[in-house]
Amino acid sequence: MIRGHSSGLLVTSDYLFFLHRKRVTELAAKAHVPAMYAEAEYVRDCGLMSYAPSFLYNHRRAAVYVDKILKGAKPADMPIEQPTKFEFFINLNTAKALGLTIPPSVLARADVVLQ
Repeated sequence: MIRGHSSGLLVTSDYLFFLHRKRVTELAAKAHVPAMYAEAEYVRDCGLMSYAPSFLYNHRRAAVYVDKILKGAKPADMPIEQPTKFEFFINLNTAKALGLTIPPSVLARADVVLQ
């Protein structure tokens, strides 16, 4: 059994969490718990940060597969791909509300910084 209070929260990719992402980010903010999410949409909804596969890039890769299938390729013969492009989002307003200072070295690595 783990005792004490949490110093952070990691929200994994899950449809139920995603469906209620606004409430999840509100609860984390209310509890003053810094949270990292598996989808950028949480950060757009005032979550602190996310590191996740690029959905735009993955959809473009899916379109390549659709094109090959429409041209006669057999899906069973096509290799399975894993995400290769990830995006790091940070919400500075949320960091400020939590009393956190994000180091410049971390900000420099972010793909998107919301202010």
